[in-house]
Amino acid sequence: MSRLPTPRSGRAAALRVLPATLAAVLLFAPAPSAARSHDDPPFAARAGLALATSAATAWAPDAYLVYVENDEPLGADGAAPRWGYLFHSPSLDRSRAWSLAGGRIVTAENLAMAFDAPPVAGGWIDSDAARRAGEAAAQAFCRDEGGTLSTMLLLRGAFDDADPDATTWTLVFTAPKAPSMFVMVDAASGKVRRTWRG
Repeated sequence: MSRLPTPRSGRAAALRVLPATLAAVLLFAPAPSAARSHDDPPFAARAGLALATSAATAWAPDAYLVYVENDEPLGADGAAPRWGYLFHSPSLDRSRAWSLAGGRIVTAENLAMAFDAPPVAGGWIDSDAARRAGEAAAQAFCRDEGGTLSTMLLLRGAFDDADPDATTWTLVFTAPKAPSMFVMVDAASGKVRRTWRG
């Protein structure tokens, strides 16, 4: 998983959610093992949601989705061979991550640290639509700096003082010799909410 810096103008909101966000970002990482899925076909994030949700509610009936991130490199269409889904159960006071590839669960792990994270709002746009919006906003960065999209993550309540309760996609574009560019896309409307470098 990625390590996300905080935009200066959104520091207050990010500080409110840092414990939950950092736990997900730093601990929700697939093991670099035989679970790699280079031969598996890429799929958009929503395509794995039903299986991840089924596994999560079997683990805990009150489990809800709090975080989604690509676990392997993204293709041009916003698809990846592997996606990670993080769920939280209030009754268990635990969070558990499932990583999916090829229509199957390849890893399932409890996080070492419990936290109460807000649920992702329903009706979020899929990774392909979020990528299209993000790439339009990062077009100059990609052209001028040789930037490429490395990470897409979906979560609620981070990096936005104006609407700290919003569910958003955050797209991270990296370049060899330039600070990364972050593009936040509203997961309901598909509109770019903000961009920053860091």
